[in-house]
Amino acid sequence: MAESIDLVTYGARFREDPHSVYADLRALGPVHRVRLPPPEDIGDTYLVVGYDECRTALREPRFAKSAAAAGFAFHEEELIGTHLLIADPPQHTRLRSLVTKEFTARRVEALRPRIQRITDDLLDEMLVHGESAGTRRADLLEALAFPLPITVICELLGVPDIDRETFRRMSNGVVASPTQEAERAAFEELAAYLAELVENKRSSAPGGDLLSALIRTTGDEDGDRLSTSELRAMAFVLLIAGHETTVNLLANAVHALFTHPDQLAALRADMSLLDGAIEEALRYEGPVESATYRFATEPTELGGVVIPTGSVVRIGLAAADRDPARFPDPDRFDIRRAPQGHMAFGHGLHHCLGAPLARVEAKIALGSLLERCPGLAPDGPPGEWLPGTLIRGMRQLPVRW
Repeated sequence: MAESIDLVTYGARFREDPHSVYADLRALGPVHRVRLPPPEDIGDTYLVVGYDECRTALREPRFAKSAAAAGFAFHEEELIGTHLLIADPPQHTRLRSLVTKEFTARRVEALRPRIQRITDDLLDEMLVHGESAGTRRADLLEALAFPLPITVICELLGVPDIDRETFRRMSNGVVASPTQEAERAAFEELAAYLAELVENKRSSAPGGDLLSALIRTTGDEDGDRLSTSELRAMAFVLLIAGHETTVNLLANAVHALFTHPDQLAALRADMSLLDGAIEEALRYEGPVESATYRFATEPTELGGVVIPTGSVVRIGLAAADRDPARFPDPDRFDIRRAPQGHMAFGHGLHHCLGAPLARVEAKIALGSLLERCPGLAPDGPPGEWLPGTLIRGMRQLPVRW
């Protein structure tokens, strides 16, 4: 068995520029036994960094999403319940079928006017506040990138009065805590919060929103009903995944344009390049650095490495999207590139359900932002990158116009 590579030895470089670390690893091979830095150090983990191998691993049925299938116990399932990101067929198939219709391209297109209105209102507030303060400055995460997707997903679910600041703090704790203890505390707090949210929704008059529909499913007479735990878990995955991805897609896209002013100028000169710019941003600095854990249920060969039964597998989506074997000159941000096949939203059974919604939100938000702020520019360096290898994003993105 090859010696484990301790990624702690890369220090701050792994957090600030993981792509260079993945390139080093890829030069040695597509699959490695590693130790991840805290808070994700749970022992040896098999990290997949090659594009073809990542694509294969995402479809591999012997890599289970359920920790229990490989004899593991994680507090996420214990505290939140079983949800789409930690379920395997047939349970995953059943759960996904309950919400798939809400995220089809057709249903998402119907949301476009509302998304545009929310975006316009947020930009109105950002610009007016900046003018009144005499600064013409803002943190783009606070002003647009966070409130837009959280508003959209909360309205879709039917919980428009959610305490956004409290939820954002808990959400960040779940996806990017500095320690395992802090992560568990965030899960405990969020589990209680969601249980109360679901109970309040259950006791209110039913509406036409998604959460009301899921609650009604718990009372179906056909024998296939959501348990209370499943309902809480569904609210968890829809709220967390429904906004975290888009928050960081928007911020990362703007940051990539700022750091490549020639590409920003090209986009401003020809807004028909906007779709390509979003897809390239997804490839170049996607919001999900690695897929959630998988667990080997039997010995599995991948990229010339035999992954033993019970092993933890981490699939590097960001690593795959900078693989030169798939994307020539991968460290170049080029909005005219054809980045089809990128892994930003995953692949296979667990391909991101909300990808159509994220793309529409990003197109409306980025297009409106550039149109209304022709002088948009960075206002100093961005905030620090989030810890861990799950979410790739910054804590702040100061801008001026």
